[in-house]
Order: sequence, then structure tokens, then C-alpha cells
Amino acid sequence: MKAIWNGQIIAQSDDTVVVEGNHYFPADSVKAEYLSPSATHTTCPWKGVASYHTLSVDGQENRDAAWYYPHPKDAAQQIAGRVAFWKGVQLLAD
Repeated sequence: MKAIWNGQIIAQSDDTVVVEGNHYFPADSVKAEYLSPSATHTTCPWKGVASYHTLSVDGQENRDAAWYYPHPKDAAQQIAGRVAFWKGVQLLAD
């Protein structure tokens, strides 16, 4: 799978985990140079507290377009160390 935004590949991996229709990429497959931390947090009753990143590509920003669970609950351990995308980020199969 590839995650693409603003013409750039943000993440690429053949090892994604799909939860609730979202592909979670291994953190080391995500290009960190396109991410900046966000102060946004949300809570999922079964996954835990999510943290977000803003994508920055070629001077454009996509606020909170990437998220991850730094300490997922036991029921969501399969997404530990993984990052998912939304807000216009295209997901394409290789």
C-alpha cells in the first residue's frame, strides 16, 4: 500500500493492518520529513487515546491527517507502532 498526498508518497508498505477500514502503516514506513506533531488528541473507547500529525508537503499543510495510538488498549495491540491517514490522503495498492 501507498499513502499519497499532494503528489508525494507519505508512506509505503506491504505490511499494513486494516482496522475499521483504515490501513495502519508501520511507523518506520512513514516518511518523517512530511510529519509534524499536532496537539490534537481524540479518544476511542476500545483503541485508546490517539495522537495526530499534520502533513506538510511542498508548502501545503493537511492538519491532523495522520494519527496513531502511542499506547493502544489491549484490544488494539495490532496497531501499536503504526500510523493511519485520512483527510484526502490517497491509499493505493502497489
